[in-house]
Amino acid sequence: MTIRIFIIDDHPIVRFGLSALLGMQDNIAVVGTAGDGLTALDMMRETPVDIALVDLRMAELSGIETLRRLAAEVPTVRAIVLSSFELDEEIYAAVKAGARGYVHKESSAEEILKAIQSVYAGKQAFPRRIAEKLSHSQMSAGLSEREREVLELVARGLTNKEVATTLGLSQFTVRNHLNHITEKLDVSDRTEAIIVALQAGIITL
Repeated sequence: MTIRIFIIDDHPIVRFGLSALLGMQDNIAVVGTAGDGLTALDMMRETPVDIALVDLRMAELSGIETLRRLAAEVPTVRAIVLSSFELDEEIYAAVKAGARGYVHKESSAEEILKAIQSVYAGKQAFPRRIAEKLSHSQMSAGLSEREREVLELVARGLTNKEVATTLGLSQFTVRNHLNHITEKLDVSDRTEAIIVALQAGIITL
């Protein structure tokens, strides 16, 4: 049986590279690619697909929301997460949204193909470290409770001074918390930290 693959990633070079890699396999056919979740969903309603490789961080529609809509609108498609990151909460949110596996973008061709074969066979495909944490519901981005409080207040539009007053902290401490948050979430600034944290379910508004 030929495994029909659809690739969803907002980086053209990733789509091209994966298409080239998978296209060399005898039992795999790349039946479509898209740079955003909305386009992909439209295409997959019309095109039979077995496995969707879904980037988690996309501009038009987040990977998490794409997974949710995929599960609801095209439930026959099994999804594997594609990511350059290994953020626990993000992966956990992806699993809750319907992902059957996780593949790092730097994984070897053998690892990618193994994940596809496993998910196609009805199994899950997560690295051991992630699988163990999932089985014990221990996924965590490593943010402390205080860091989550700070980030949620910033996401609500409060300035550092207002966050400091609300939590009874100094502005210096708030700034340090924000620096730690951006490091832990592997992002460049507070705006990106808010987006990632909201998408992953680390904070809510």
